Amino acid sequence: MPDRTQGGDRLARRLGTGDAVVIGLGSMIGAGVFAAFGPAARAAGTGLLIGLVIAAVIAYCNAVASAQLAAVYPTSGGTYIYGRERLGHWWGFAAGWGFVVGKTASCAAMALTFATYAVPGPWWAQRAVAVAGVLGLAALNYRGVSKTVALTRVLVATSLTALAIVVAGIAFGGQVSASNLHWSGNVGVYGVLQAAGLLFFAFAGFARIATMGEEVREPQRTIPRAIPRALGITVVVYLIVGVAALLAAGPDLLAAATAPLATAAQEAGVGALAPVVRIGAALAALGALLSLIAGVGRTSLAMARHRDLPGWLSAVHPRHQVPHHAEIALAVVVSALVVTVDLRSVIGFSSFGVLVYYAIANTAAFTQPASDRRWPRWLNLLGVAGCLTLVATLPWQSVLTGLAMFAIGLTGRAITRTRRAPRADQPT
Repeated sequence: MPDRTQGGDRLARRLGTGDAVVIGLGSMIGAGVFAAFGPAARAAGTGLLIGLVIAAVIAYCNAVASAQLAAVYPTSGGTYIYGRERLGHWWGFAAGWGFVVGKTASCAAMALTFATYAVPGPWWAQRAVAVAGVLGLAALNYRGVSKTVALTRVLVATSLTALAIVVAGIAFGGQVSASNLHWSGNVGVYGVLQAAGLLFFAFAGFARIATMGEEVREPQRTIPRAIPRALGITVVVYLIVGVAALLAAGPDLLAAATAPLATAAQEAGVGALAPVVRIGAALAALGALLSLIAGVGRTSLAMARHRDLPGWLSAVHPRHQVPHHAEIALAVVVSALVVTVDLRSVIGFSSFGVLVYYAIANTAAFTQPASDRRWPRWLNLLGVAGCLTLVATLPWQSVLTGLAMFAIGLTGRAITRTRRAPRADQPT
């Protein structure tokens, strides 16, 4: 592939396998685990556990495809780069555009989620705290990827501790009932698949490791190890939490809850743990936001290098070796969204863009030769089929918004390429 990262434009390789696993965990064990079980229960009742397994299987297919590609193309950008190299520039742009736009919206949603749990006060105070969180984490990312990993370790450890306390409290609270796991005859295949699509949102962070491939040491070995490990830990955590929440509250109460785990703790007779849920959710939202800023910044950097976004975004800080212009621009855009739009219900919109992103990743991995393959091709076919199926089961408003977002991006690229004077060294 063309080398567009020469000299001072190259990011530093500072992350080992443990660091990469932490980045993945920080992306996945975020606010989704504290909130996603509610809408999943509304869609499928106790069938949300089946939906969780389906989402995990599709996430595994996507994870191994991303790991296999990242080992060959260890640079920033993730599926934007893989799509360009394996399928063509337009496919790469579609993947990158879906990731950047969808995850920018997710950044705003995570900032608002953090503020909602941290400050149960007036809306203006929550918006101010959300903006402060965005600017603070952007400033930390600006200082270098090592600072990002260090804080992510703390946030992941705290979130896991909060989840462990809540699960233990539910287990020993004495008010759980196995009858809450009873299968409802009203749950159909569509409901289970919709639950899978909604729960997939909570798994979608594993590719953050791949998008930061330019900063990983020995990427051919590190990335294929780190991505499945991070995903495997997350699946186990989510299954344990999901079963505990259902045993305590049952599907109907979870479906009606705005804070499902707090409701589960209350129903289990350990309502005193509600502050633990609040603190854990706030810190998890910060962890997810921190990794999102890092991931979107690296994909924007890659797209700017290839002139699919303004070239100003391709700058790398000479000392801290981070895409500082891209992260500054992201912080400004997310802050503007936080103070003007309520994006707490953005799960469906973000899932649309992410599922398209991974469908392209699986397609790109399918085209790799045997010498570059680490997993069988049928996993790529299963991944594509799974992503497209989950897209089709998302709420229709999310599908229409997602289609409009892709239409705007693709049309904008076509107009820009038409107006730009052709150059022999500029691919189209």
